[in-house]
Amino acid sequence: MKKSAKFLLPLYLMLVSLMACNGEKKETAKRPNILMIMSDNQSWNHVGAYGDSIVRTPNMDKLAKEGVQFENAFCSSPSCTPARAAMLAGQDTWRLREGSNLWSIMPTQYKIYTDLLESDGYQVGFQGKGWGPGSFEANGRKHNPAGHPFNSFSDFLQVKKNNQPWCYWISSHEPHRPYSVGSGTKAGIDSNRVKVPGYLPNVPAVRGDIADYYAAIEQFDRELGQALAELKKSGELENTVIVVCSDNGWQMPRGLANLYDFGTHVPLIISWPGKFKQGLITDHLVTLNDLAPTFLELGKVAIPKEMTGKSLLPIVQKDTEAPNQREFVVLGRERHAFVRQYGLGYPGRAIRTKDFLLIKNYESNRWPAGDPPFYGDIDPYMLNWPGETKYYIMEHKDDPKVKRFFDLGMGKRPEIELFDIKNDPDELRNLANEPKYAAIKADLLKKMDNYLIQTQDPRSVAGDTKVWDTAPYFSEVDKKPKPSKEMQKRFKLDTAYDYLK
Repeated sequence: MKKSAKFLLPLYLMLVSLMACNGEKKETAKRPNILMIMSDNQSWNHVGAYGDSIVRTPNMDKLAKEGVQFENAFCSSPSCTPARAAMLAGQDTWRLREGSNLWSIMPTQYKIYTDLLESDGYQVGFQGKGWGPGSFEANGRKHNPAGHPFNSFSDFLQVKKNNQPWCYWISSHEPHRPYSVGSGTKAGIDSNRVKVPGYLPNVPAVRGDIADYYAAIEQFDRELGQALAELKKSGELENTVIVVCSDNGWQMPRGLANLYDFGTHVPLIISWPGKFKQGLITDHLVTLNDLAPTFLELGKVAIPKEMTGKSLLPIVQKDTEAPNQREFVVLGRERHAFVRQYGLGYPGRAIRTKDFLLIKNYESNRWPAGDPPFYGDIDPYMLNWPGETKYYIMEHKDDPKVKRFFDLGMGKRPEIELFDIKNDPDELRNLANEPKYAAIKADLLKKMDNYLIQTQDPRSVAGDTKVWDTAPYFSEVDKKPKPSKEMQKRFKLDTAYDYLK
């Protein structure tokens, strides 16, 4: 008996030690929650923390001080559906077939971070748009690729299981058009103080439109504050990574649906108090595609090899040296809205460094903002809700003082555009044909072409490019637009148009 006890004691102590190690390992391996709050159509520079002195964004500003603020963050495509699809898949938009188009589908063959996290134990939910607009039912998905739908973050917090990590996406409507005309003034925003970029006319109608947009941003910031209050109340703040961003740029001429910075450059703030760096402003070139591998690495889930995005953890984690910076990012667009005869798009690719932006327009014979007289890739796309910036430019296009703004926003463009970002932040002067910049142009074209070949862009390697002009478009009303009676009279328009014939 004594001999057995003498033998069992070391075994018992070893088992206790192993149990302690396993418990310690389990605690160490606790995975964080992920909360993403996304605005809809907000350019990077319209945030207090990013230098805007007019718009009031106290919650975004506070989060930026508590986390990492990315100065050079871009969406993969300046259009809601493909930007969100690329973010979910962690892949460049041209790799996603129909997923590169607005109002289409998200093909099921591509792995997305929400599914991968859920299959590894995460509870995944969202509210608002999530992925879209488009049809997830059309190719057999049971729910939106963003996750399981909820009416509110509060509802999700009430039903989630306490012993599981979660990933939740608050997809706000703000500051998407239409805006309530005069809402900026009602919110106390002085339109006379609004800074108008050089590609828009500096007139009261435009300043008022921007003020209304600012009011919508301020509403988004209040939604953010409410979400953070809910998170704190839940007691899970300390173990939650918070990401605030927008899907693409603002809905102005040269903004949404354009490869200029005003369509692709977005705010991005990431915070995890105690775990991530605080008060850091980084100029790393990143894209929203980098979020998928970041979330998967946080969740200790294997990152698929096909993802072209790169985890941002080396940049944001405390006590780590930032990795070597990217030299450039490459962005693209195909069909945005159904705004040309037969549903043709306006394909383009762009390479963005810290100093230059080069854009290649593959079909420069087409109207970049959509066929006249609607110019529907600029909102209001069917001329049936308020949008005074667009209307003012259209109405005064023959005025010599306004014509340049019409040409910039709606006129046809050359195949290659090149801009010096530092000396021309409003991207007004195309340098593509200036001998002084010939070497820079050639270098950027080569780097972009090499990247597009490496990532198997069908426009650079043998592939199906017709898919983007023929992909389904699940908004029938867009195909036969009917301007409002007011706009019919204002612009001398027919009662209806048909893009199908």
